[in-house]
Amino acid sequence: MAYYLRLMGPEDIAQVSAIDREAFPTMWPPPDFKHELKNRLAHYIVAGEEGRTIEETEVKAISERVFSGLVSQVQRLFGHEPLAGAEVPVFRREYVVGFAGFWFMAGEVHLINIAVREECRHHGIGELLLISVIDQATELKARLITLEVRVSNDAALNLYDKFGFTRTGLRRAYYTDNREDAVLMSLENISSASFRRRLQQLKEAHFDRWGYLYKKLPAKSGVSAR
Repeated sequence: MAYYLRLMGPEDIAQVSAIDREAFPTMWPPPDFKHELKNRLAHYIVAGEEGRTIEETEVKAISERVFSGLVSQVQRLFGHEPLAGAEVPVFRREYVVGFAGFWFMAGEVHLINIAVREECRHHGIGELLLISVIDQATELKARLITLEVRVSNDAALNLYDKFGFTRTGLRRAYYTDNREDAVLMSLENISSASFRRRLQQLKEAHFDRWGYLYKKLPAKSGVSAR
């Protein structure tokens, strides 16, 4: 299989929402991706599977499932239905297998999330998305990248360690669903020659293992790196 990256658009919201709910089912409130796409600070990338599309019947079923799931969560928490009457987002036919999102502000990129469909995990997609986030951060002339990750998420911790993130602290009871602690991590000097050489080695190793080539994405339109 081969995968590609592109910037997220409004037509991806339903698929990205479904992936987010699958990956983070207990997190509340769920991200408002429609709002995020209008946020000048926010940047989202999706990964798609080459040659695979999604049928209209799947579009309708997934869209309704995501929407009804959100309504059910609100009803359980608040006893009413504040999402009633909201628009069910539309799909694009390309099959989205994962996404990454980050905010860029005051010279810092903060990685919000990386998520991959369960059926598509362990194929290097999460690593591909992380590479793209780092490249985007470099294009934006960010000084560093920061993130939080659950202390129990060994797969994510190992990935970030591999790319040179350092563990800078701990936020106690950070996650509201189970009060799990969050490890604070940061990656500095991303524009240095030594890091760029290391990143190129990681890109080549990724290609050697998975066989699909990373292609740099354009920056989000209307965003200045200054």
